[in-house]
Amino acid sequence: MAKGLQEIVERAVAQVLERQLPKLQSEIVESVLADLPAQAPAAEGAVAASLPGGLVQAIAGIHAGSSQKEILKALLDVGTAYASRVSLFVIKGGTASGWQARGLGDDSLIKDFPLDMTTGPALHAYQNRMATPANIAEMDRRFVTQFGGPSNEQILILPLVLKDKVAALLYADGGADNLLDAGSLEVLVMATSAWLEVASLRKQAQQKEMAEPMPSIAPPPPSPVAPPVQTVSSYADPFASHSPKHIARAPEPEPEPEPAAEVVEVASSAASASAAAAPATDPFAGLSPEDADTHRKAQRFARLLVDEIKLYNQAKVNEGRRNKDLYDRLKEDIDKSRATFQKRYGSTAAASGDYFQREVVRSLAEDDLSVMGANFKK
Repeated sequence: MAKGLQEIVERAVAQVLERQLPKLQSEIVESVLADLPAQAPAAEGAVAASLPGGLVQAIAGIHAGSSQKEILKALLDVGTAYASRVSLFVIKGGTASGWQARGLGDDSLIKDFPLDMTTGPALHAYQNRMATPANIAEMDRRFVTQFGGPSNEQILILPLVLKDKVAALLYADGGADNLLDAGSLEVLVMATSAWLEVASLRKQAQQKEMAEPMPSIAPPPPSPVAPPVQTVSSYADPFASHSPKHIARAPEPEPEPEPAAEVVEVASSAASASAAAAPATDPFAGLSPEDADTHRKAQRFARLLVDEIKLYNQAKVNEGRRNKDLYDRLKEDIDKSRATFQKRYGSTAAASGDYFQREVVRSLAEDDLSVMGANFKK
């Protein structure tokens, strides 16, 4: 009885998820753009592209993709409105390999280009999971020799995070015309990460629905023909470690695979390595699936809100850390974002987690509570 009930519930959840995807897409747009200033700081000549309306259209272009390959291509395509040159490097086994680029001249040369992640802005972005502006002189010398650099020498490396792991790095610079809108690019990368997770959930629900047997009164007669092999989508699942019925499958070899498996390789390997210990390491293992999902969503939303504070107040953040008065300098932004978080999750099962407060201390204060100052309520 319990197993039959579980199958009924899972089928119902899959159907509801399919119907709710348009609404979920709208909520992601609202979350990413929540509390944005009237206009994000933009490079000269990019003011029109930096207006919120332009960002909404760019995010809609990303959300038009249904596979990881389409979504990541869309990120590069819309990214050219905010940077003259962009390229994506996927992380696999701790190394970064070029996938596709826009504006580098012969963009095909970026394919499989090995980016040095042992030093410089690439290492900083990977280790700290944060956008890293730098001078082209700090970039991998092989990259600069191959593709050159921008006229103003300013570059930006942005991490694309899936399941709390950096799965790819986006390189951007202003090229010859100095078009580099760091704020808008970071919003686009965050929107891409969120939509990759939504697309993963959708694919997961579809696969589960296809895998469930049709109900029958009597057992079907034996067939001499071997049962058909279930088709495995080439779309890799960044949520594999949290799937209720995760089944490891070997992907079909393809002459030119999508970057999906590479982009989520960190998450997939972590899932297989920790599968046996999941009940002991999952902080929400004792909760119902609904409550656990609410807690995880609250964590992600808190991270998004605090990332936005850092994005538009980097100077204040650095000064506040040095002078140990970070809260006083960012009080308005912190309190406003806290109210936004409380409005959405203050009356849910995740309220007890205090995730916004934890994220402020973890991300803004780098786990050093003293830098928040005496007026910060602990």
